[in-house]
This record gives sequence, structure tokens and C-alpha cells, in this order.
Amino acid sequence: MKEKVQKSYKEIYGHSPERVFFAPGRVNLIGEHTDYNGGYVFPCALTVGTYMAVSPREDREVHLYSGNFTDKGEITFSLDELQYEEAHDWANYVKGVLSVFAEDGYTGTSGFNAYVYGNIPNGAGLSSSASIELAAAVAWDAMQQFHMDRIRMVQLAQKAENEFIGVNCGIMDQFAIGMGKENHAMLLDCNSLDYEYAPVELKDMKLVIANTNKRRGLADSKYNERRSECEAALKDLQQELDIEYLCQLTPGELAEKSHLIQNETNLRRAKHAVKENARTVEAQRKLSEGNLAAFGKLMNESHTSLRDDYEVTGKELDALAEAAWNQEGVIGSRMTGAGFGGCTVSLVKKTGMDQTLEAIEADYEKATGVKPDFYVVGIGDGAKEL
Repeated sequence: MKEKVQKSYKEIYGHSPERVFFAPGRVNLIGEHTDYNGGYVFPCALTVGTYMAVSPREDREVHLYSGNFTDKGEITFSLDELQYEEAHDWANYVKGVLSVFAEDGYTGTSGFNAYVYGNIPNGAGLSSSASIELAAAVAWDAMQQFHMDRIRMVQLAQKAENEFIGVNCGIMDQFAIGMGKENHAMLLDCNSLDYEYAPVELKDMKLVIANTNKRRGLADSKYNERRSECEAALKDLQQELDIEYLCQLTPGELAEKSHLIQNETNLRRAKHAVKENARTVEAQRKLSEGNLAAFGKLMNESHTSLRDDYEVTGKELDALAEAAWNQEGVIGSRMTGAGFGGCTVSLVKKTGMDQTLEAIEADYEKATGVKPDFYVVGIGDGAKEL
């Protein structure tokens, strides 16, 4: 892929690029809707992502071209005018990174030419926006020799998405992409940013992302609703407990104080958050022991909890997870991401994988009338120069 982007860069700009950078996509293996409840997430970086071939310029202009959006042509702007412009489309992610870097005191001396190409499947919820941001961030940091602390870089990439793009995402995507490590997932506390790596040795298994091909229509409004339900449950518990977040409790402690939460729906939301957090910590332990079967079981339990207690799955995600559960070749499957469409992540045995995926596709299509897409992915390193 490196040679491919170098060649494409040369076709656009008439000379070879000086350097090539890469930032992966990411998937969260377990730990859903725990981040804003003060709990852990368990993401990993993938081997698909965003490639950026670059060369510095003499002036203060930035010239960008994307192999994924060739209809947009070459997009140019000046380092002195870093405002959001709708017409600049995907390039605003790069512009946003340059803008927040400058606000933080990291101002560049000269611009650059870049050819950008991503092989993250479109709409699969593998965080292509954060991947572009981190590719731009590592490239800009290297070209300008800022030697920026990596966690600071991750925080600035999140700030670009929150403030420049206007999407209120948490830090998990940028963190997993910036800090990823080959064949490892990371147990991350999104509040303190404490993290530890866990080896993921899949042996005779593969990680498979399956796309429901249902656009995530309800996700944003329901996301806000779930957050406020969790906040209400927390407020009830704070009558007697000195806690800041739901996930500070163990499942046992929540059960003991559940009478404080009068609203039945809010109690179920709290149950999901607290139990999912415990599952995520347990999942890291099981993987470190190399116990894939136990990890797969925790994935299944996570989906059930997201379906019954948190109610963020919906018909398509449930049909896709259930189709996977029915296969002997699958040891675990769950929705990943915000819910109401999007993707599942599954652990599938390499032996007979084609037949397994065909059977899942047939069951899912029968239940929904829609064909799913499958992506077999590897766990790779975080953003870096190639």
C-alpha cells in the first residue's frame, strides 16, 4: 500500500513524496457505553486505516488530495486561514488538526502537499474520521519536528473533532488509534487516561467485523437519552454514596443500593453500565490468560445486556449477533459502537470460515432482507511513519 500511495502522490504532484504516514482504524472489543459512566473500554487498533504521503512546501499553503474522494479534486488552503469550510469536506479533519495544534502553540513554519488514501470500509463504524486526524497529526508533528507527547497529540485530535468539526465524541477513538500496539488491545479508563495493554493471541481465530448495512439513524438522540438516564440513576445513588460515576460501583454494591433508584428504566441502564464495566476488566484478564472461549462468552453477555438493559441494539444488530451465535465456528459476537445499526465484532474460527460467514449472511438476510458485509481484520500498531 505504501508504494501505491507514493505512486498516486507522484501522479498528482509531479514528484515523489518525501515521507509516508499511517493511522489505523479501531474497534472496541468490549466495554460499550461505559466511557461516560466512568468505566473502562477495551479497544484495539486495526491493520486497515489511512495512508498519507507528504512533502513539505516552500510557502504556507497546504494542498490535499484524496484517493477516496477524487470528485473533490485538490483542496488548498493557507496555514494562516484555518477556518471550517463546508466545501472543503473531508479536508476539514486535517485542517482541524492543524488549527488545534496552532492554538496549543505548535505553529508550523511552512505548508505541505499530501495524498491521502484510506482502506477503512465506509460506514462500518471503525472510526475513519479519527484515523484521518491521527494521520495528519503524526505527519505534521514529524514534518515540523514538534516532538509532541503522544497522549497530548491524542487529546488535540479529539479537540479537533469536538470543536472544529463539531462532533462530541469521547477520547476512545483517538486514543486507540494513537496508542495502538500490534496484537494487543488496551484497557483504557477514559477519564484518567490510565491504560494497560493486553496481548490478544487469536491462535486459530480471526477478528471479523460485520456491517448490518443499516445507517445508525437513532444513535445520536438515544445516546443523549441514555446519558441522562444514567445521570439520573447516579443522582439517586448519591443520596447515600460518595461516588462520581456509576462505574465506581461493583455489581454487588449496585444490587445492595438499587432500592435508591426509583425509576425501573434508569435502574436497568445503571445495571448495564456497572456490569459491563466488570465484564470489561474480566475480559482483559481472560485474554491475558489466553482464554479465548471465556472472552467470547463475555462478548455474548455484553450484547445481551446492551439489548435488554440498555436497549441500544435494534432488530438488525440482534439478528446479526444471533446469526453468529448459531454457528459452531463463532465463539463470541456482539454489537460494537453506539448501537441502532452499525456493526458487530466476532471471534470466528479460521477453519471453515467461509462457510460460517455464508451461513451468518443467509440467516441475517432471511431475518432482515438486507445483505451484511464482512471484514476480516488484524490488530495492528497505532499511528506511525512507514
